[in-house]
Amino acid sequence: MKKSFIAAMLTISVLTATAQERIDLYPDHPEWKILGGKEINDVPHIEYYAAPANKKNGAAVLVCPGGGYTHLALGHEGKDVAEFFNANGFDAIVLHYRLNGGPQAGATFPAQYNDVTLAMQIVKSKAKGWGFSPDKVGVLGFSAGGHLASMLTTMHVAAEPNAKSAPGRFSSRPAFSILVYPVISLSESFRHKGSANNLLGADAPKEKQDSLSTQNRVTEQTPPTMLIHASDDKGVPVENSLVFYKALLQHNIPATMHIYDHGGHGFGMAPKDPVLNTWPALVVNWINGMLNK
Repeated sequence: MKKSFIAAMLTISVLTATAQERIDLYPDHPEWKILGGKEINDVPHIEYYAAPANKKNGAAVLVCPGGGYTHLALGHEGKDVAEFFNANGFDAIVLHYRLNGGPQAGATFPAQYNDVTLAMQIVKSKAKGWGFSPDKVGVLGFSAGGHLASMLTTMHVAAEPNAKSAPGRFSSRPAFSILVYPVISLSESFRHKGSANNLLGADAPKEKQDSLSTQNRVTEQTPPTMLIHASDDKGVPVENSLVFYKALLQHNIPATMHIYDHGGHGFGMAPKDPVLNTWPALVVNWINGMLNK
């Protein structure tokens, strides 16, 4: 365990990830833009980062950067994460999903959920050609991207074997889920109000807020999940992870949670903090343990 932990940490800076392929999610709808606070004039898409051929382990991770559903933290919660996972044998796919802005002029639910669901199905449909198993594709999300990942984790679209398009023949259920300082509740006192407003609209009724508070969506079909949080997180309080963890336990879902005593919000890979930067290697060891059972 100690050797594998050290090895995982040493590989953080070995590679510089470069996207190998871009796939637009809705090629027939060029009018569907990402938008958000910075009005990103691009369409929702995924970027595929391949692990080196001599390191590939047959698994992949769909990465959902955070940003309050109004921007995308594509550096420290996107490309940097892909680089780390590539170095540890995992293919990585970074999702650029639709956003909303201050004037509420962008996309609201279910647009983001549709983006992550279709992205997972596309990734699974590409798995054979990209060199990994469709049964070993998980999701990792940060902050609001953690909420998006938690929707994918708890709200599955079933496979349709006779679907005309290849993605539709695959279930959207991930093999595992990693939620890093995730937004979970959209209705409790510890919710992240900005994420809730951007996803649902500023005037969403409480019933809708409760419905998409994903601790309420956990079932026996929820995949194994690992949660990472800091107890001093003032942006997205640790209670978000706690309520999701409790729901996992209530449904007998394999669950692991690591709560750090510092870090605040948005620390990403935390390369300069010798305590916080242990979490990525812990995740790698946990995933390998789950997939190799």
